[in-house]
Amino acid sequence: MEPQRMPGTARVISVRQNDLTARARAAADVANVNAAVVDADARFPGEAFAEIRRQRLLGIQVPPALGGEGASIAEIADVCYILGHACSSTALIYAMHQIKMACITRHSKGNAVLERILGRIAAEQLLMASSTTEGQAGGNVRSSEAAVEHDGAQVTLERKATVISYAVEADGVVTTARRAADAAGSDQVLLVLLKADYTLERLQVWDTLGMRGTHSEGFTLRARAAAEQIMPEPYERIHAQTMVPFAHLLWGSVWAGIAAAAAGKAQAFIRHAVRGSNGQMPPGAPHFTQAVSSLRTLRGVLAASLRSYEGIMSDEKAISSLEFQAMITLTKVQVSELAVTTVLRILTNLAATSLMTPLPTSISG
Repeated sequence: MEPQRMPGTARVISVRQNDLTARARAAADVANVNAAVVDADARFPGEAFAEIRRQRLLGIQVPPALGGEGASIAEIADVCYILGHACSSTALIYAMHQIKMACITRHSKGNAVLERILGRIAAEQLLMASSTTEGQAGGNVRSSEAAVEHDGAQVTLERKATVISYAVEADGVVTTARRAADAAGSDQVLLVLLKADYTLERLQVWDTLGMRGTHSEGFTLRARAAAEQIMPEPYERIHAQTMVPFAHLLWGSVWAGIAAAAAGKAQAFIRHAVRGSNGQMPPGAPHFTQAVSSLRTLRGVLAASLRSYEGIMSDEKAISSLEFQAMITLTKVQVSELAVTTVLRILTNLAATSLMTPLPTSISG
């Protein structure tokens, strides 16, 4: 099963879409070669991101007026899927970067400082990391402990981040914080930082099975930046309108790519087994059929959710509705469960088939 474009909205495939697909596949080829060693050695997929930069894929979401390509979420989901087919760590890092890019591009509201940063990201192919969890809040991204403090035309921030993926390798960090020292934990802002604006002090490491190359570790983040680097809209709005939908849809596209890659390897193994047994289907073949079915369902769920979101992206009321928020959350649950189901059925297929034919490959990476 070769990596194919994620099904999104019904649309004519443009020259740009074909170009993005070709560029994504070039990056995926490099990522695939290094995927096993990236996970085994728990190292950042540097070769893959060197190619991603060569293909100029980091700034595709930046508006054309600022030097980017104005790529849609469906186009970005396609890239995530193709990269997920090659290397889980590479794809997850790329998705996290694009989630932050969506927050900046959709909510900068003409802020000149933020637009200059967007221009630099497109021109220099900068990689942006995310910091949204800290301290006792754990995984509650809608509550911050550390607050920004104003110092003239600048702001300062010190936060103990539970995890920042690829923090050391990133060229910048987009972080949540309390609006002020006397603000509630849920009264948050989003601060866009470039490497010169902050320092990192490692607090802890985290051995993330299957995505060790994301380098997801804990850090104390100390920052000083221009006050204009605070996003003009409250994080509450950014979270509901952009952060959550982009995260669920792009991560879902990565998971779909990972599951599809596993299915492709299983298919190749079944063909190998059939050739070695005079055309007899291996005992695990029915499990593979079930895996393909769950994979198709997964991709269908993603396609429907992408269409729904694209149809209301400019409608703040519709995006904030309970109906949409419940749907996009359910998408995350369904897609993650279907991805796991797909891979487990493939493992069952391989386990049963390997009783009669040695395994020639691994589905890890």
